[in-house]
Amino acid sequence: MSDQFDVVVIGAGPAGYVAAIRAAQLGLNTACVDKWINAEGKPSLGGTCLNVGCIPSKALLESSEKFHEAQEGLAAHGIKLSAAPEVDVPAMIARKDDIVSKLTGGIAQLFKSNGVTSIAGQAKLLGGRKVEVTDADGNVQLLQAENVIIATGSIPVDIPVAPANGDTIVDSSGALEFTEIPKRLGVIGAGVIGLELGSVWRRLGSKVVLLEAQETFMPMADQKVAKDFLRQLKGQGMDVRLGARVIKSSQTKKGVKVTYEDSKGEHTSEFDKLIVAVGRRPVTQALLSSEADILLDERSFIHVDDQCRTNQPGIFAIGDVVRGPMLAHKGSEEGVMVAEIIAGRQRHMNYDAIPSVVYTHPEVAWVGKTEEELKAAGEKYRVGQFPFAASGRAMAMNANQGMVRVIADETTDQVLGVHICGPQAGELIAQAVIAMEMQATAEDLALTVFAHPTLSEALHEAALAVHGEAIHMAAPRKKR
Repeated sequence: MSDQFDVVVIGAGPAGYVAAIRAAQLGLNTACVDKWINAEGKPSLGGTCLNVGCIPSKALLESSEKFHEAQEGLAAHGIKLSAAPEVDVPAMIARKDDIVSKLTGGIAQLFKSNGVTSIAGQAKLLGGRKVEVTDADGNVQLLQAENVIIATGSIPVDIPVAPANGDTIVDSSGALEFTEIPKRLGVIGAGVIGLELGSVWRRLGSKVVLLEAQETFMPMADQKVAKDFLRQLKGQGMDVRLGARVIKSSQTKKGVKVTYEDSKGEHTSEFDKLIVAVGRRPVTQALLSSEADILLDERSFIHVDDQCRTNQPGIFAIGDVVRGPMLAHKGSEEGVMVAEIIAGRQRHMNYDAIPSVVYTHPEVAWVGKTEEELKAAGEKYRVGQFPFAASGRAMAMNANQGMVRVIADETTDQVLGVHICGPQAGELIAQAVIAMEMQATAEDLALTVFAHPTLSEALHEAALAVHGEAIHMAAPRKKR
């Protein structure tokens, strides 16, 4: 005996729960299976993002930035504190947990209001679009679906030289649960996750060292922006060591000792805590039976086409478990696309206009091509750049470091990429995404009226600068 559904979604993270809600909105009988169990031993929707990823990390980033501003930023505004600010880490963690609880509970309510059947348990895809679900008590339920959407997400990559022990060596999830501020914090990996987690504890007082094996800092970002970002991080006291390959770690009485190699030889550093943030891998183990016959690539990602169809009819895969950037918003949009395709609608997704954001201080955000990518491809382009140092609003905010860069095609003037390092970059990048989605040119942005005084004027000026027409920046000297 099996339960019949039009759509069964496996995974209730940002990709899965959005897919389930949209499918239900379109009149499809939808179930969503998820295995997440929270610290209280109860099922919790939202996946990694809401439970131990995007949301809790941003809550701590915001709290740590408030503390840092109280310590060092308020004086510039003429605000004096009668006593030095103090950090209550347990209260900070409790606030984070409360936000997570409200949001995960909110998804449960959204499921209820949209008529999505929520099923807690471990799912396994069988042949014939059947899904076997085993709950926490070992009870097995069989679901029959016309369509299956796999949205099982990703988990942190483990490295043998620094195995997580839940105490002195932790992954990104464990780094959100520290009950006190480590005096010395090591982070293996200077990618987005490592930078954000390192920033949280640096602002709260930790001495932070980031060990990055690659020689290039943030190779996925525009390198002029990345270099400016690195300069600002170092100015904040972040110790970023590039070309540092960790070769072993060992427990000590006070924490953990890490040995790494770089161009100058072998070195050791000791830390109270060590965060391993070297990337994430797709969750496909124990998910697929041999009868399901789903094609995986060499890195265990599920192989899909541009509309997230697998090699089996009626079975789709979305989010971190497929190709492309591991971003919550990318997975969510794939979920909407797939739900609409199942409902018989025509839907595509523009993978060239997916924004990326690093929620440090300053924030870094980008969309589209980098200058390095265009050079490598031999494409002709123009670049307009504008510094926040010339932005009245940024100066008023005491946040006038960084820049905006707009890259446009030399012939058509179409915007190919926008890269921002500075205040509220994660919000500003949305304007660039809309422009690129509408195939706007740099001139289109230049002719648009931006409110004054706002941070977004920096985007306007950068677009003007593409053709050497920026108003609030000295014109470059003409070559004789």
